[in-house]
Amino acid sequence: MSTGGKTFAWIAGIAVLALAAFIFFKFCFVYSEGVNEGDINYFQKEGFIFKTYEGKMIQTGLKNSKVQGSIQSNEFKFSVVEERVAKQLNEGPNTGVKLHWKRYLGTLPWRGNSQFIVDSVYVTSPR
Repeated sequence: MSTGGKTFAWIAGIAVLALAAFIFFKFCFVYSEGVNEGDINYFQKEGFIFKTYEGKMIQTGLKNSKVQGSIQSNEFKFSVVEERVAKQLNEGPNTGVKLHWKRYLGTLPWRGNSQFIVDSVYVTSPR
C-alpha cells in the first residue's frame, strides 16, 4: 500500500471513530437523570410512522417575584418508551405522581419527541 493509501485509511478510520463517538454521545449517552413530581396534564400515543407515547406534566409552585404568593406552573414534556410505564400512566391517577426520567442530548423518532424519557412512575397521593 502506498503512502497516500495509508494516509487515506488513517483519515477514514479516524472519521469513522469520530462519527461513532458523536452518535453515541448525542443519542445513547444519558446526560442526566432525575425525578419530577406533579399532575399529568395529558398522556397520549401519537405519530405518523413511529407511534410514541408523549405526555406533559404540570408542576405548580410559588413564584419568586414582587407579587407575594403568586403561583407559577412549569410544564415538563416527556416521552415513554416502555409499554409497562405507559400502562401505568394510562391506568393510574392523574394527580400526585413522580416520574423518574433520563435525559438524552438528542431525540430519535422511535424513542419519542422529547429528550426526557420516563422509565418509572410513583404515585405520591392516593386517588
